[in-house]
Amino acid sequence: LVSDAKGNHFHFYDRECSIQRRYQKIIEESPSPAMDEVLRSKICDTALKISEGINYIGAGTIEFILADNGEFYFLEMNTRLQVEHPVTELVTGFDLVELQILAASGEAFKFDQKDIKQFGHAIECRINAEHPDNEFLPTIGRIQKIHSIANTDYRLDCGYSDGNNISTSFDPMLAKVIVHDSDRITAIEKMYDALDDVLFGGAKTNRDFLKRVLSHNLFVEGN
Repeated sequence: LVSDAKGNHFHFYDRECSIQRRYQKIIEESPSPAMDEVLRSKICDTALKISEGINYIGAGTIEFILADNGEFYFLEMNTRLQVEHPVTELVTGFDLVELQILAASGEAFKFDQKDIKQFGHAIECRINAEHPDNEFLPTIGRIQKIHSIANTDYRLDCGYSDGNNISTSFDPMLAKVIVHDSDRITAIEKMYDALDDVLFGGAKTNRDFLKRVLSHNLFVEGN
């Protein structure tokens, strides 16, 4: 959600972040395949009530845990943008960084909740310097080549360049790969192709592990 400085609060729908390792997300998507429209509306309305109740200003993420019976429970509120905010940007068309700056500047947003729609499906994968088959221990090395000539359409958020060294002094996340398409299955296929383009040659990463998850039947089925 994002709230402006004039008391207006807006939700930007939902994200699914169940695929994790060491309690940290590695695959995020929007919309969540675990929810129908009734449940989605209830969760989004609850998030708005929380934001309104504390007179929040700026961008924030409210996290819930969803039980098997459809009940959901408040976990926490992250009073900031999160790593996975690009999937929300791709399914809504809004620049959340811009909105956060506008809110901090004291401006009112020039749209209503009805103007915020979800279009298609977006998936984000975190590329980490780590060894998935060795308890996800961090790895080091020199990045020879980050990506090839793209054979598919994707967004790559990355602060590294070819030739950079990976050390143990920083978080192991190297980049985020984000795709968007008309439906979830097509988005999964596009992400699989995108990961073939994002090489990070010279460094051991979780890229192949992510591809295994994307092709797993339970993930494809949205379970």
